[in-house]
Amino acid sequence: MQWQPSTTIPQLRQRALVLEQIRDFFRDRNLLEVDTPIMSHCGVSDPHIDSIPVAYTPDGAASSQTMWLMSSPEYAMKRLLAAGSGSIFQIAKAFRNGEAGRRHNPEFTLLEWYRVGFDLESLMQEVAALVDRVLEPKLGLLQWHYWSYREAFARVLKLDPHAATDAELRACALAHVDIHMDDATPRDTWLDLLMSHCIEPVLPPACFIYDYPASQAALARLGVDEQGAAIARRFEVYINGVELANGYQELTNAKEQKQRFWADNQARQVLHKTPMSADQRLIEALHSGLPDCSGVALGIERLLMLALGEADIASVMAFNHPRA
Repeated sequence: MQWQPSTTIPQLRQRALVLEQIRDFFRDRNLLEVDTPIMSHCGVSDPHIDSIPVAYTPDGAASSQTMWLMSSPEYAMKRLLAAGSGSIFQIAKAFRNGEAGRRHNPEFTLLEWYRVGFDLESLMQEVAALVDRVLEPKLGLLQWHYWSYREAFARVLKLDPHAATDAELRACALAHVDIHMDDATPRDTWLDLLMSHCIEPVLPPACFIYDYPASQAALARLGVDEQGAAIARRFEVYINGVELANGYQELTNAKEQKQRFWADNQARQVLHKTPMSADQRLIEALHSGLPDCSGVALGIERLLMLALGEADIASVMAFNHPRA
């Protein structure tokens, strides 16, 4: 019976209502809804994300060219921001190779939005307002907690993630996680293990974690916290232990963006992954002037799982990967 959907028709109606709620939320705030390509000349360089290649053959051509299904509409949306769009949002299909399971599907739906003139704190408040609007019928109004990355490690592990040595992080991870890794394992790997295995399971039911180590900046701008540590101005949102959204105070410096593309590819080589060409169109857009802004990507299916009380992503999408 593989022809049948992985969810029910009533669930699809609920999905449609949630999407309508989201669009109403942004219309009330005068954000422009945009639609950008899902196939691009450049894939994402993030070493922890694998883009899905596609072969495009121009009519009459003897060979094809490799393009990429987008893992996020981020690059294209930033080009719109640089062109003067103002604050924008998009509900977009996204694709990531190898990601399939109870909370993952290789094809999924992202809500991504960018707020011109917003700092990280303003965007966190808006994310909380949107999530409250969607989840209140199921979970009631959430009691939000805002923990810095440093505070989360101090509360749970009595450890300062910025000041601890690599050896201290390794010892802490091995004391809490049954895993065998060599001494050359990068610092961020130990931090990620401690976050996923020790901290995420005991977070408050509705929690923002913000100001990550500078080494985990991705496309966020850098800053310095009150203790003088270099930090990335980004946050992640967790609801009942589920990672729901990832937000940045966006990097606007083209030279720094180019350097991060290079660093990503160095990391990809270490992981024996294919290097990805730097997206020159994004770099040119930053050169022309990206306005000060903050942006966030939120997983629609994960939000629906919380809104509908479902434990499997297949239950909130018409056809999951095995039935596609």
